This record gives sequence, structure tokens and C-alpha cells, in this order.
Amino acid sequence: METNKKAAVRFGIIGIGNMGSAHAHSLIERIEGAVLTAVCDLRQERLDWAAQALPESVKRYSEPKELMRSGEIDAVLIATPHYDHPTLAVEAFQYGLHVLIEKPAGVYTKAVRQMNEAAAKASESGLVFGIMYNQRTNPLYRKLRDLVQAGELGEIRRTNWIITNWYRSQSYYDSGGWRATWEGEGGGVLLNQDPHQLDLWQWTTGMMPQRVRAFCSFGKKRNIEVEDDVTAYVEYENGATGLFVTTVGEAPGTNRFEISGDNGKIVIEDDKLTFWRLRTPEPEFNATYKGGFGEPECWKCEVPVESGGGAQHEGILNNFTRAIRFGEKLIAPGEEGIRGLTLSNAMHLSSWTDGWVELPIDEEAYLAKLNERIEQSTFVKKTGTEATLNVSGTHG
Repeated sequence: METNKKAAVRFGIIGIGNMGSAHAHSLIERIEGAVLTAVCDLRQERLDWAAQALPESVKRYSEPKELMRSGEIDAVLIATPHYDHPTLAVEAFQYGLHVLIEKPAGVYTKAVRQMNEAAAKASESGLVFGIMYNQRTNPLYRKLRDLVQAGELGEIRRTNWIITNWYRSQSYYDSGGWRATWEGEGGGVLLNQDPHQLDLWQWTTGMMPQRVRAFCSFGKKRNIEVEDDVTAYVEYENGATGLFVTTVGEAPGTNRFEISGDNGKIVIEDDKLTFWRLRTPEPEFNATYKGGFGEPECWKCEVPVESGGGAQHEGILNNFTRAIRFGEKLIAPGEEGIRGLTLSNAMHLSSWTDGWVELPIDEEAYLAKLNERIEQSTFVKKTGTEATLNVSGTHG
């Protein structure tokens, strides 16, 4: 479908649950150059909600294909459970639609790679593909990335992220039959809560590890079958190492991201970015110092960062809309979703095989192990328990 690059972009949303309903209000009320013209959901109660909560002009569909071929939309925002993201995106490209997917890009990299291949073909006809990595709008992480890219840290030596403030109660998991199951969600804290951090981990540093060794606990703190507690160790090509620790069952939790390099270290914690900058780079000091117990002089620098969390979801929606209308560069290209998913897949596979996993991962081996867990699952899908939760105040 050919879109006039200055005309308003007509959006359709597939999946008007937690995030989809929030995006609907944003498109209606606050996204310049965008108009919500249609929504789609398999659940009649959500369509009933749309009839009451959204303008009468917003059309409602019960099947994605009906929406895609309706001629009512130029772009589709996919906010369904994870497994459906690649399948629906590929189908939308076939109908000539721009595509914005919620995170994560999918459940397993094989499907996401196929989605990326379809997106590459679609881009030849001008179609835009984005992913809702809204944390890329956060000034803290944007500043961190800028400092790393500018060489302020020198060569990176170590990355550590403790992200244990994703607290989720049992009632959260009981709110939807698809949640926290291999068949319904495809994973736990790594797939649902941590896609943002896994993306930022590689986006800010510009580095993907060479291999991963992870220890995942499944149903350790909650009555679920997927991972709810993870400790992962990674090694990079330049010899640097990294640690990623996460859980949903710890209170109070911690969110501390630390990167060490030749020129010092940067820490993001409590909404502050602190740079412990060495006056002399460590390799140079080590090569020239002749004393016994000395170390490089270090300055603690509170780096000024714009206050607030950034434009978040609406920033991605605005950017995606402008990319369609005016060719603006995407903050979060959809093709980049495979990177964070590669990390979570590698962590799962490492735990399942009790060994190291080299990147790129063996996609067929991962999918076979995932299907084994789906087939062996003893969790009964809960029916009649679907609830739409208020996501205001969360990062999504």
C-alpha cells in the first residue's frame, strides 16, 4: 500500500489488552500525524471495551486478516502474546502495511530471523518496521551509549547488570492463562520483563558476547513453569566479561548497570549516571607506575542527564509515525529485536544443556528444546481468567 508521506498514518492495533489499549489512547490523544482507525482482538470482551472506550469511528475486527485486508489502515501495531509477533508481522508485510511490534520480537530466533527477512524485502517498497524498545528513549541510556561510542570509557572490560526490581506477585501470573507457560509465553522474566535490559545491554555497549553460561531457575519463587530467577555470565570477543542477574521474586529489588573500561567505570543506578573517570588510563598507569600499592587517580563525575524517563512508548510511536511520513531514522528498528532475543535464548539453552552456548546460537537446537518443554508441560492452561491490567507507571 502506497502511503502519502505527509498524510496522517492510519493505524490499526492487533491485541487491545494491557499494552494495546494504552497505545490506543496514545494514538487517539497524543501522536501527531497518526490516527487510530481500527482495532482487532480475538476476545469479544475486549471488542466490547473498544466500543465503549474508543471513538465510534474506530472499527473493530475479530480476525487479524480481516483488519489487514480492510483497506482501513496503513500501519499495524502488534500487541499480542509473544509467539504471534513474527507471524502477524510477516502477514502484515504481505498486505503492504508498515509494522510496529511490541517487545519481545518473538519467542525464538528462527521465527524472528524469518520475520527480518520478510522486513528486508518489504523495505524495498518503502515499508517501515519498528519495535517498541521504549527504553531507548531514556536519557540515561542514551547518554551512556553516547559516552561509550565517543570513547570516553576506552575499551570495555566488564559489564554488570543487576535488574531484580521486576517484582511480580502470583496474582499477576494468575491474571492470564497464557502467562508464564512455555506454550503461551515462551519464557518468564527474560521474555516478559527483561527484553528492554537485554536490548540496552548490547545497544549501549555496541557489543554482543561470543558465548554465554547461564543458570536459570524455573518456578523457584512463583508457581510457574518458566524462569523466574537468572544469573548469566558472558564473554566478549575482546576478552571482556559480563554478568546479568534478574528475578521477579525479590523485594526490594535493585537496578544497577555498571560498565568498566580502560578509563574508569560508569554506573547507572537510582536514575543517576555516575562516571568514575581515571586521570590516567589503567593500562598506561600500569605500564609506567613503579611504586608498590598505587593506583590511578580517579574523579567521581556526576554526569548531567536530562531529567525524567524520556518519551517512552509515545516517543517510539511518534518516531515510527515520522519515519513513515518523513523518512526519519528509527530509534528502534524492528530488525534489531533479534539481538536481545538471542541473549535470552542463549541463557535458556545454556541452562537446559548445563553448558556454554556459543553465539550465534544453534536455532534448531533451541527450538527442539523449547518444544520438548511445551510437550512435557504439566501446567494446565487457565481459562476464564484473562484480565487486562493497568500498565501506567510501568515500562511495558
